[in-house]
Amino acid sequence: MAARPIEIGPAGIRTARTIEMLRTERGLSQRQLAARITALGHPMSNTALSRIERAQRRCDIDDLAALAQALHVPPFALLEGDTAL
Repeated sequence: MAARPIEIGPAGIRTARTIEMLRTERGLSQRQLAARITALGHPMSNTALSRIERAQRRCDIDDLAALAQALHVPPFALLEGDTAL
């Protein structure tokens, strides 16, 4: 049986775009950001981060908290997009 495609809603897509925007604004590669997240105790590969940014993988609450900490923003800022920054 084939896996069902992952459905990412508007909030997930907005979050993915915000993560990518903040990462690039800070001059970080996906590998560098993934290493920061891993160093914070939440193992994440650059492949997983890439899939989150392309909205091909859901960003769970633990991912969101670690990403926000690594990017030095409140988690809410990732959810709300550039309007919260």
